[in-house]
Amino acid sequence: MASIGHLVASAAATRLYGPSDQRPARTFLFLTALSFLPDLDVVAFAFGIPYASDFGHRGATHSFAFAMIVGFITWAFSGRHRLAIAAGLVTASHAVLDALTDGGLGVALLWPLSSERFFSPWRPLPVAPIGHHFLSARGLAVALTEVVVMLPLIVYAVWPWIASRWRAADAR
Repeated sequence: MASIGHLVASAAATRLYGPSDQRPARTFLFLTALSFLPDLDVVAFAFGIPYASDFGHRGATHSFAFAMIVGFITWAFSGRHRLAIAAGLVTASHAVLDALTDGGLGVALLWPLSSERFFSPWRPLPVAPIGHHFLSARGLAVALTEVVVMLPLIVYAVWPWIASRWRAADAR
């Protein structure tokens, strides 16, 4: 999964998190960082940890248990239940989106209970090139595919902004 899907998930979660939030930009940046957090496991390559290891790419940090820990830590530091739920869900969305791709070894959704890697039966997203390779023709094709697949969620995430622009234009 490239950055488009994870970014859209954090934008939609920011909207869902809600109108009661007085700091939407800060919340968006926080949730965006969490939406990419599971991919910190790519540093495992630098330490010689194999991809297929529990701590390799798409391993432990892509599990639902990891997402729950992130949600709990968010709650412990912020005391905000809604933010903690959004944090856990956005972190979990990373693994779900990765399971929708057509490449790699799958995602360790149930770690530490199981090291089995899973894919979704429906895999509409091509796996994205890692790192700077994303800035290529193939990376662009992957990003465009993600935009098409994620379009309903994109519309949901940006609808308040679009509606406010229409209201402002009507008021003139």
